[in-house]
Amino acid sequence: VQLVESGGGLVQAGGPLRPSCAASERTVSRYAMGWFRQAPGKEREFVARINWSGGSTDYADSVKGRFTISRDNAKNTVYLQMTSLKPEDTAVYYCALDKAGARAYDYWGQGTQVTVSS
Repeated sequence: VQLVESGGGLVQAGGPLRPSCAASERTVSRYAMGWFRQAPGKEREFVARINWSGGSTDYADSVKGRFTISRDNAKNTVYLQMTSLKPEDTAVYYCALDKAGARAYDYWGQGTQVTVSS
C-alpha cells in the first residue's frame, strides 16, 4: 500500500489548511487511519485517528477543536482540516494506515510540510 500526502504549505497564523492523503488501494477503506506530525528536533506525535467508516474519531489534546479528520472511502482519501493554525503546529505531517490493528500503523506516507508563520 502506498500513501501519498499533499496539500501542505505555508500559511499565516489563524489560517486554515487541508492536507490530504491518497491511498493506492481501495482495501484501505476497511482500516483505521491516522495523522501524525514531527517538528524539527522533536519526536513524532499523534494528531488524529479515524476508524474505517469515519464514524469514530480521536484527537490529540493540542489540536482538539481546531482540527477535523475525515475520509472519503470512494476516493481512498483521508483529510485533515486544520483551522486556527498556530506557529507550534509547524511540522511535517504524515498519514498512516493501521492495517494490522491495535494502532500499529504499519504503512506510512512520505509526509507533507506545514509551516505556520506568526
